[in-house]
Amino acid sequence: MPSKNLFTEYDAGTHYCEVTSAAAGAHNNIVAKRLSKYNLRTLNQRNAAAERELRNLGITFTVYSDAGAIDRILPFDPLPRQISADDWAVLDKGCIQRVTALNAFLKDVYGKQQILKDGVVPKDLVLNNKHFRKEMLGVKLAQDTYTHISGVDLIRNESGEFLVLEDNCRSPSGVSYVIENRHLMMRSFPDLLEGMKILPVSDYGKRLRGKLSETAPAHAENPNIVLLTPGVFNSAYFEHVFLAREMGVALVEGRDLIVDDDDCVFMKSISGLKPVHLIYRRIDDDFLDPEVFRKDSMLGTPGLMRALKAGKVTIANAVGAGVADDKAVYAYMPRIIDYYLGEDAILKNVKTWICREADDLAYVLDHLDELVVKPVGESGGYGIVIGPKATKAEIDEVRKVIEKDPANYIAQPMISLSVCPTLTPQGVKPRHVDLRPFVLTGAGSWVLPGGLTRVAMREGSLIVNSSQGGGSKDTWVMR
Repeated sequence: MPSKNLFTEYDAGTHYCEVTSAAAGAHNNIVAKRLSKYNLRTLNQRNAAAERELRNLGITFTVYSDAGAIDRILPFDPLPRQISADDWAVLDKGCIQRVTALNAFLKDVYGKQQILKDGVVPKDLVLNNKHFRKEMLGVKLAQDTYTHISGVDLIRNESGEFLVLEDNCRSPSGVSYVIENRHLMMRSFPDLLEGMKILPVSDYGKRLRGKLSETAPAHAENPNIVLLTPGVFNSAYFEHVFLAREMGVALVEGRDLIVDDDDCVFMKSISGLKPVHLIYRRIDDDFLDPEVFRKDSMLGTPGLMRALKAGKVTIANAVGAGVADDKAVYAYMPRIIDYYLGEDAILKNVKTWICREADDLAYVLDHLDELVVKPVGESGGYGIVIGPKATKAEIDEVRKVIEKDPANYIAQPMISLSVCPTLTPQGVKPRHVDLRPFVLTGAGSWVLPGGLTRVAMREGSLIVNSSQGGGSKDTWVMR
């Protein structure tokens, strides 16, 4: 079959395209030229083989709202996204700045609360937040690190400018796909990568272990790290297994740990009890310690908060870190960065209206058909209403819920996310993408080159979350 240029009929329309827009960079032309040598049949065959490999390796996730889908693979798109070295330099610096400010904010709100006293952030917004944990007040943490692993969700607007959509300070997921996507590309498309100068991602496990070790209790010369999982039925269980293997640490459940009378944590093993100095937990605060939080939790370990307060163990990310990734707190991030660092934000926020504030509420209610409305406490794309695409009934319903509980909602303008060429049953078509770089923090911060590019696989969709049908693709940061 003769080769046909896959991009012959590709049209990004008015959207900023990560490959074909003028500012996208010369390296994109090289990739596009190489891709044009494939015909659609060959590309589909290779992609099908890659997705079979995902299934065979057990690289799956669970959608709790879909009773018929216990395990799904995250749809993989073989057409990579490239980020220039110049763009990455800005993203790297901007993400570190943001996470530095988030950690300073968390240290403050669980300490002197000066930012609240100074009125920079409303006091009740923090103290009444469902993720604020009074049990953490006055607790001293190693390196003053509260969010050890952070995910900064970025989008690119019509002019090609990167903007921060939200912060993830609890247990950001998806890094396993970043690494496995690269491995898939190396196995399935070695000819596409040949000679390309791309920053590596495969050392993430080593980097993660190193950064976590920097925040272990001072008495632990050779800290023993474990990854605490809710178990096999958790939606991200594959990632828990993957990260434990990449770090070379034990994967444990709550029942595998005990806290003794001296507030020390131990792991049960066939050779007896082994001390634990740092717990990378993938369990929500509520289920972590039944002595302090939910008494009926079977997922956590009684006494972990005692051990934390006694300085015998580090918990990553810190209990109560979720107050910093609240979508209403997000709106104050430019002020938070200026307050702690005395700097302007390198990466700007998307314009945000906070419905708990009267003027913002009035504007939102008058412009619901133009805005994207989000509940502040949800994640995974749940509860989002896109005004320009909503029906009148949906608009009327969201109006009622906002009026009933305005503090639970924010609104943002509808931004035309950038697009990437994406393989579809109809050929190569533009699909909207975002980007989640992962930031590791200990004695300093390091950003995984690239991060997770999520793709809204449905035509016209702006929702990239895996739970809403999104997929992913390999992200290349060029040297």
